[in-house]
Amino acid sequence: MKLQQLRYIVEIRRQGLNVSEAAESLYTSQPGISKQVRLLEDELGVAIFERSGKRFTGLTEPGRAVVEIAERILAEAENLKRACADFSAGDSGRLVLAATHTQARYALPPVVRDFVARHPGIKLEMHQGSPTQIAEWLLAGDVDIGIATEALDRYPQLITLPVRQWSHCVIAPAGHPVLQAQPLSLHELVKWPLITYDTAFAGRSRINQAFERIGAAPNVVFTALDADVIKTYVNLGLGLGIISALAFDAQRDSGLAALDAGHLFASNTTRLALRRGIYLRRHDYDLIELFAPHLTRRVVELTMQGGGEAYQL
Repeated sequence: MKLQQLRYIVEIRRQGLNVSEAAESLYTSQPGISKQVRLLEDELGVAIFERSGKRFTGLTEPGRAVVEIAERILAEAENLKRACADFSAGDSGRLVLAATHTQARYALPPVVRDFVARHPGIKLEMHQGSPTQIAEWLLAGDVDIGIATEALDRYPQLITLPVRQWSHCVIAPAGHPVLQAQPLSLHELVKWPLITYDTAFAGRSRINQAFERIGAAPNVVFTALDADVIKTYVNLGLGLGIISALAFDAQRDSGLAALDAGHLFASNTTRLALRRGIYLRRHDYDLIELFAPHLTRRVVELTMQGGGEAYQL
């Protein structure tokens, strides 16, 4: 039995039983994978995959157990490498962080600055994507730490830790009539064209739920993946914007004004996610605590041991 054989069967399952895609993902050939799967099945004495001709159509009952165990073995093999590197490499190595645009643009810059100053030998990489993409990158082992508001807590294979709560604000060009609405209401907002986040981003589900509660259909004329794009089109007069309050700065965003919308839309929780069972290196803990000072090493370790979101804001 070889670790590479275990990687093959795990990747086949991850790619929806598509051997060609598994081979492409692992930079090998489809015949090579198929041969190694047969050798592994012969060694174990069980069929791992159900077949229709040459196609894999499902996992057998023993195959499900084999793949689950293989995932644990591969995770521990990776942890062994991470642990040894943590002690032998000193302050060098690589940390891959994934975040949504809002977090990468507005929340993480001072964290990255301080981390690089503290760990000049660590190569820090940042990937930006949707919350679902971030979760998938974490599960595939492509990133070490993920940060987003939506979706991360829906994956049982991930450990999530709450970082902070935040609310939305409504932005408008200076002098817009809506700025005189006191207090701002959802019924006032439905009178105007709106620009806000794509459905998968930055608390958009909270916005939808608020309008659904009053039985109103907002006139969303444009959606975008990040607040900078939304602000650009609000400046052009296309509509009012609904963005994370974190993304508005009165000095930087000249020509725009913001109204607090915390009373209109439920608050959102930014979460930091880690792959369940991952070995965290010293610099991983440092980055986590720089981003969320309440998430000390002790808190993170207890949450990882408990297997869930133990810490509450």
